[in-house]
Amino acid sequence: CLDEEGKVHEFDSSWRTEDCNDCSCSKTGIRCCTSYMRPVDYDEEKCESIFNKETCSYTVVEKDDHSKECPVHSWVG
Repeated sequence: CLDEEGKVHEFDSSWRTEDCNDCSCSKTGIRCCTSYMRPVDYDEEKCESIFNKETCSYTVVEKDDHSKECPVHSWVG
């Protein structure tokens, strides 16, 4: 399989992209999906979500004080 960056991958292999997508190669082609969950049910007026590309995950913190995490009631991914 040839990915969008021009890298060749063997059949039945898998990898994680720099954009935090998990991909796999089979004889039918490449399949990719996000490796992370996105927060969708939290207080958006008081809080904001921040994506950490190194850990491929979101944290939800207070806008005025990033040291305080906010409760998240639902995630999608």
